[in-house]
Amino acid sequence: MRSLSPDEAELWAKVAATIRPLSRIPLEPQAVEKEPKSVIVKAVPAPPSRPRPVPKKGVGTTLDGTWDRRLGAGSVEPDRVLDLHGMNLDTAWRAIDRVLEQSIAAGDRVLLLITGHHRPGAPPVERGRIRAAVRDWLAASRHAPRIAAVRGAHRRHGGGGSLYIVLRRSR
Repeated sequence: MRSLSPDEAELWAKVAATIRPLSRIPLEPQAVEKEPKSVIVKAVPAPPSRPRPVPKKGVGTTLDGTWDRRLGAGSVEPDRVLDLHGMNLDTAWRAIDRVLEQSIAAGDRVLLLITGHHRPGAPPVERGRIRAAVRDWLAASRHAPRIAAVRGAHRRHGGGGSLYIVLRRSR
């Protein structure tokens, strides 16, 4: 192992000072001495850490693990179902807005939104436009503050062609 130059040792000390240890045991700061090049500074490698996922703010990010497990297992029965097959973009948007309003008024918690599976087609065939727009619509909706989460549906509720919209509890 080669020794660090005084400039490298100083730079390493600055970098090491920005690291947050994984252990709760406080570490003692290590002093860096400016010595001639004959001094060997051994760096103790930090244990590998996994980066923490940064939660996104907005619609669909506020469920706890229990809800996610239940939705993932398909053990949640939707209170209301909206099938968007055969609708155009405007009709679908109005239907989503109306059903969200009804669900919130009724105190429903889970809405199943059937958008249909993505079916690739060569232009000019345009498929899946409603499915592609739904999450943006929900985020921009007047009901966005009442939406706790948007998750992909379990296979028995339509899988990739459906979404669960979980509404916040009524107060």
